[in-house]
Parts: sequence; structure tokens; C-alpha cells
Amino acid sequence: MGRRPTKAADNPFCKARLEAAKCNEKLFSKECAAELLGVSASTLSDYELGYTKIVPTDIVIKMADLYNAPELENIYCTEMCPLGYEMPKVSVEGLDHISLSVIYALRKTDEICDLLVDIARSGVVSEDKKPDMYEILANLKELERITQCLNIWIKKNL
Repeated sequence: MGRRPTKAADNPFCKARLEAAKCNEKLFSKECAAELLGVSASTLSDYELGYTKIVPTDIVIKMADLYNAPELENIYCTEMCPLGYEMPKVSVEGLDHISLSVIYALRKTDEICDLLVDIARSGVVSEDKKPDMYEILANLKELERITQCLNIWIKKNL
């Protein structure tokens, strides 16, 4: 039997395990990984094949830690958890890209703050100010996404 799965190859849990196996050869074995996670090999297989639609949160946390893949927590929250669908989806990016994104987003904060103060001063969100509120929200969501990217980078690299 080969070491490269075919059916589970696109599954984020499988990808993370195989990436981690480059540093910890035991993780190439689904049986060893399952033992370290405290689940059966067939249960881990079900997670990696997508047969289990809702993977227990504690197992996702263990996988993220064991595989040094904090991005699994974000994937779980944004794609699998019915409560997290509005969370920003993030990907693992390099520090250079994250830093440039932070700088760009922070340059817009003065403008956004001015808009928010202007709206707050009146105490009412008038019809003509609704687009400004949506712009403020969009910018804050982008800052949240960038913050999550940096958080994942730090967990993964420090």
C-alpha cells in the first residue's frame, strides 16, 4: 500500500497530516497518527475522507497542535462549524505578504475612523450613510482577516 492517499488527498486534515509527516515520519501512518490523537484509525480515516461531517472540536484542536497546522482551526470554524460561517477565511501566507496587507489596511483606518465619527456624531444612520457603514464594516472585516492570518503565521512559526 502506498503512502499517498488518493481519495482523501484534497481533505485539509489529510493534507495537514502528510505535511507534518515530513518532520515526524510517524504521521505517515494513519494508525500512528490516530493513536497520538486518541482515536481509532478508522475514525481518523472517516475524518480524512469526509465521511464524518462534524469532526469533534477537541480532535480538530489536537490535530492542529500535533500537525503544527493552526490553519485547521480556521478551516473548521469557517467551513464545518455552523456557527462560524461568518468568520473570515484565511490561508497560510508569508510574513512579507501579511505585513504589506497590514500596512495597506492601516493606511485606510484614518478615513474609516472619520466616517464612523461623522455617523456617530449625528446619532442616527441616515439612508445616505448606510453605504459608509457597509464600507466601515468591510474594512474592519479585512483587518480581522489579516489579524487571523498573522495569528496563524505566529502559531505556525514561533
